[in-house]
Amino acid sequence: MAIRITPPVHPGEYLREELLEPLKLTPYALAARLGVPRTRIERLVRAETGVTPDTALRLGRFFSMTPEFWINMQGLYDLTLAEAAADEALRSIEPMTLPAA
Repeated sequence: MAIRITPPVHPGEYLREELLEPLKLTPYALAARLGVPRTRIERLVRAETGVTPDTALRLGRFFSMTPEFWINMQGLYDLTLAEAAADEALRSIEPMTLPAA
């Protein structure tokens, strides 16, 4: 298991602090520009929901970023939380040793 120095960053936190606030853009305004319900963006920036592939495509297009950036950030966040939740169970698994070639 990897040692994590900092807690994972939810994509919604990144969206809020690094993009919306500096650009003085509200979740409502972003939702309108993306053509999605305002609740989708509001819940995302409150870290109540994750980035879906559709949202990743729209955020990528709007901010001139790749959709993979958003999906990878969400995946890393989810994986880090899952790893912490399953820590004890994961430690009990003995890795398989492959025979030498």
